[in-house]
Amino acid sequence: MSSEGPYGRQGFNANAGGYGGGGSSYSQPGAGYAAPSYGQGYGAGGASYGGGYGGGAAPQYGQQVDSYQAPVDSQDKDGEGKKGKKSLALQALNQNVLMWAGFFTVSLFVYGVLSGGDFSFLMTYGAMARMFGFGILNVKTFKSQRATGVSIKTLQLYCLVFFFRLTSIIRHEGYLPYDKSGDWLYHIIEILALIFTASALYGCMFPFNRTYQADLDTFGEFNVPPGCGAVYLAIPVMLVAIFVHPNLNNDFLSDVAWTYAMYLESCALIPQLYMFQKQSSGVVELLTAHFVAALGFGRVMEFCFWIYSYHELASAAGSRLPGYLALFSQFMQLVLMLDFFWYYFMAVKNATPLVLPSHANGMAMV
Repeated sequence: MSSEGPYGRQGFNANAGGYGGGGSSYSQPGAGYAAPSYGQGYGAGGASYGGGYGGGAAPQYGQQVDSYQAPVDSQDKDGEGKKGKKSLALQALNQNVLMWAGFFTVSLFVYGVLSGGDFSFLMTYGAMARMFGFGILNVKTFKSQRATGVSIKTLQLYCLVFFFRLTSIIRHEGYLPYDKSGDWLYHIIEILALIFTASALYGCMFPFNRTYQADLDTFGEFNVPPGCGAVYLAIPVMLVAIFVHPNLNNDFLSDVAWTYAMYLESCALIPQLYMFQKQSSGVVELLTAHFVAALGFGRVMEFCFWIYSYHELASAAGSRLPGYLALFSQFMQLVLMLDFFWYYFMAVKNATPLVLPSHANGMAMV
């Protein structure tokens, strides 16, 4: 025990002489005993018992005494901070579950009403997932009024994807789903997807351009003006589509337009994934992660459809090379997204932020 404090050795020895004045004995003449008042000590000169609690004046009746405050353990603070972060993460997770639950509910309703159970509904389902993803991106961009973590190059490429696909499916029916959703719903979904993509691109380029991270969105910027790196994907893919395309519409421009959209979509996410890897922290914003996950989910649905239908994508000469190339391009996109899918699943499962590995560790997705 310490020698300091109210009950320490020093406090006790301060009145070692016992009761009475000046340390004298109790029987000394002229030093009669007088009862002390509250707060008055039994020692000389009104000193409190034991030297006034270690030498200080005794508190008077009604006087407030400083309360004892135990030191707060830093581990307790850390524990409270972790609990707070965990609570916020769980709240965000609940909102995300509701968001995805709403999407799947609408999907089941559309499937029951318009598909007739036909397998080609997977094309419509994939288109719905893409539209859902770009809807999430618009909510993220305009609600937060920030364009952080979003690749303008990916948005530019997807605008081309939806535009060229619409120029094909509006004029011809060769690449539409076989069920009732191919009559009108598929067209509306693609139109809305184009509107959402163009809206997000506008938000990133103009009202929220000050928050756009151009220093991270640097894919393909070699010997081209800043922001034009997407041409290294758009132009080569166009050349491939011109020379290798199916012939379901019996129209060169329409067939090339649909094929170009198919091939280009397979690599349109590359600038976004590249941007993720350029981030020093590796942390991906929650809604941005859901946006990319929705696009990936839509691609999985379409890939499942074309696995069983790729043989229909034959050229005018009867070659099945366009079908093989379509399958290969979609498969490669999914391979590029494997890392993202895994870390996205772990983040949702553990209710934690999505953190991708640094490209410096040799684990880059692109």
